[in-house]
Order: sequence, then structure tokens, then C-alpha cells
Amino acid sequence: MKNMGFRWYGAKDDAISLQDIRQIPGTTQVVGALFDIPVGEVWPNDEIAALKQEVTEAGLKLEVIESVNIHDDIKIGLPSRDQYIENYQQTIRNLSAYGIKVICYNFMPIFDWVRTDLHFPLADGSTDLAFQHQKVEGDPEDILRSVQDNSNGYILPGWEPERLAQLKELFAAYKDVDAQKLTENLKYFLDAIIPVCEECDVRMAMHPDDPPRPLFGLPRIYKNREDMLTIEQLHESPYNAFTICTGSLGENPANDVPAIIREFVAKDRAPFIHARNIKFMGTEGDFHESAHLSSAGSLDMYEIMKALYDTGFDGYIRPDHGRDIWGENGRPGYGLYDRALGISYLNGLWEAIEKGNK
Repeated sequence: MKNMGFRWYGAKDDAISLQDIRQIPGTTQVVGALFDIPVGEVWPNDEIAALKQEVTEAGLKLEVIESVNIHDDIKIGLPSRDQYIENYQQTIRNLSAYGIKVICYNFMPIFDWVRTDLHFPLADGSTDLAFQHQKVEGDPEDILRSVQDNSNGYILPGWEPERLAQLKELFAAYKDVDAQKLTENLKYFLDAIIPVCEECDVRMAMHPDDPPRPLFGLPRIYKNREDMLTIEQLHESPYNAFTICTGSLGENPANDVPAIIREFVAKDRAPFIHARNIKFMGTEGDFHESAHLSSAGSLDMYEIMKALYDTGFDGYIRPDHGRDIWGENGRPGYGLYDRALGISYLNGLWEAIEKGNK
């Protein structure tokens, strides 16, 4: 696949180097971000330029940013949101000047993705991320401590310590924000930024809720096909688009992931794909993440890749979370080895499908 990418956290905060990524066969893109910019602030041109130059000099491309996070005041709908939206508009303009084509973002309240175990042991001796619903029925402070204590010293995306230090205050601020209000606030945000995206040719690709269910009484509004149709109608522009994360949507067994891909890629509303597999545990929607192979999990990765091929997908794709294997002990979910294996597997599926259709 021509736009296969690899998420990278920067030279200061990633044990994986750009040269490591460059050596993964078939990998042309780095999915990057500026992780030291406080949420809500404008991303400076000089820092974007430095990141772009670093990636380009390594022989790779930087065309997708994941993520320009949304300030809580925008999600809550506070009067101060207008200033943060203006900052976001300027960040879009700045990123466009350096060739960015897609911004992956999410609209999840307080917590980004949630896992109850960052080092879930598998039978082969590897570890991965897991979610068990009974462990999120108590105090959200327990989950926060668990993530911070088991992240191997890394700051995980969506779990910024300075923001989550005010967890009780955040929950109080969201107390009147239900799914309808959150959707209205998303529309307000999209109505303000999509004209800038159209002007700059930068597509917004909203990431699904992970897992796709309400947590701690907080609403979730991108859980399934029906939610996607609602979001699509909030602003009828192809620049209001989706990241289809096969793992996040696949965490609800009722979601037909290949069918979702066929529908939204076919109408050009999904420029970015996260491809990963998960394995269900029991009947309550509990799961652990797995190697990318279909045989390792509960999702049919062949059918997922075939749906992309059949609909003429030519956007950006990356392997998502990987296991810790071969003694690697880095940022949970974001090691080198298993994600590199994932790329090789996904590219192998694509080549077989492509040649089988000639």
C-alpha cells in the first residue's frame, strides 16, 4: 500500500528512531504530532517545520497528524471555546503550509482510549492491552492511577497528566453534557473549522470512541454506523470525515467493520485507517488486543483489507497497537517489533488481494 504509515512520538520521547521506521518494508509515512504543545494552543510554524524536515531527511513523508487534541471547553460548550476554536483554525492553516493533508482527532470527554490492563499476559509470553468492563465500574481515579503507574514512564496519548490532575473538576464540568449536548458542541466546532479545512485542503478524520461504549457516565458519540451517519450530517462536506479504527469499532461485536469500510470509503468519507485486531474474552464485550493476524483475534483482517481494496481506498493507513514481544518494554501498545510485523502482514494481504484481482 502506497501510504502505509507508522505512528511516531518524536526523537525526544520515542525509543524508536526514524531510521528504524525507514527499515520497515513498504512504510512511506510517519504519523506524527507535536506532543509538547498544551491542548488548545496554536501549533507554531517553526516546530512544525522542524518536525517536517526531520521526517523528510529520514526518507519518509509527513502528511497525517495524530492528534491535534480538542480542548475540553469546546467539548463542554463553554463561552471560552471560541478562542480555542480560533487557535485550532490557525493550527490547521499552519499544518497545511507544511503539506499536512489529514488531521486525526477525537471528541471523547475527559478520557481518550481506556484500557484496564496495559500488560495483559498472553499464552506465548507476550503482553498487550486489555479491557474488562467490571474494572471501570468504580472510581475513575483508579483507572487513572493504573494507567500512570504502568505506562513504563511514558506519557500516553490522551492521558496528559497536567489535565487529568484536575479529574474531579473535569467530571463536574461535564455533569450536564449528555450525548445530545456533546453532539451539538461537535457541530459548533465543525461549522467553525470545516470552511478553513476546505480553504487549506486539510481533512478532519474523527477517531471512534475506544471502547465504543459510555464510561463513568460520560457520553460517547462515535460508536457505530448510526453515529457516523449522524456526524456526517452535522456538516455535509468531505472534509468532515472519519478515521476508521478497526479495533475500536470492532470492540463492539455488533459492528460489521468491513461493511462500515465499504460504505464510508466508497463515498470518500474515510481518508485514514487504523488497522488492528482484538480478541474477545467472554460475553460482556471484554477484550484484549492481539497480533494483527486474523487467526490471532476475533476480526477478519482479510475481509477488512479486501473491503479497502474493493472500494478503491487510496488514503492513509497504519498498524495500530502492537504487543510487547522479544523483550521490548517501551510505550505500551506502541513498540517497534509487533507493529512492524503488522505492517508486513497487512502489506502481504494487500498484495495477495491485488494480484488475485488482476
